[in-house]
Amino acid sequence: MRPSLLEPKLYAETNINGTLNLLELAREFGVKQFVFGSSSSVYGINAKVPFSEDDPIRQPISPYAATKAAGELLCHTYTHLYDIRTVCLRFFTVYGARQRPDLAIHKFSKLIWEGRPIPMFGDGTARRDYTYIDDIIQGVRAAIDYDKSMHEVFNLGESETTELTRLIELIEQSLGKKAIIDRQPPQPGDVPITYADISKAKRLLGYNPTTKIEDGIPKFVEWFKSSQTEAIAA
Repeated sequence: MRPSLLEPKLYAETNINGTLNLLELAREFGVKQFVFGSSSSVYGINAKVPFSEDDPIRQPISPYAATKAAGELLCHTYTHLYDIRTVCLRFFTVYGARQRPDLAIHKFSKLIWEGRPIPMFGDGTARRDYTYIDDIIQGVRAAIDYDKSMHEVFNLGESETTELTRLIELIEQSLGKKAIIDRQPPQPGDVPITYADISKAKRLLGYNPTTKIEDGIPKFVEWFKSSQTEAIAA
């Protein structure tokens, strides 16, 4: 979300025009099933928790969130016009092996590992629904096979929330190192909480996340340490 504040045109080009290009290709080549990776950010600052697929998404607070909401609308449009089944998956803070290095868990792990300060925006009470990659893959695989209706939106999360300070503690424990905290003011575009209602995904996709954050962070750190060893060896 934060980089989209700096490069909104890039995000619009990638997430709106890019999605439109793919939908056009699906139409041209007769693709019947289209799975779209959306985001929990479409909910914006949602006073109602947990977030349900029926909640309105008319108040995004970052260009990234707005482009993902637009992608969902394009999917619905192509279902209506061209009979392409579209399944939109709202991912909730995905993490795990091979996570992008600019995302929080990977970024924090690297900085703590190197003994450098980690930026903590706000007072550390922001809560996120962190979802382990293996659980996300299960949901995506089920979405590929979904055939009960022509257009659906599903939340894919763990349906549990973790405070930022607790997340940092788990990374510290797994790394065996203490974090140096660089306290920063809250960031524009950040939401105070994300929390997925996954009852619909459970019912219609058979989605069943099993990796708690207390298990997922050590798994990530195990991969992270091995990747650092490989980088040094190379």
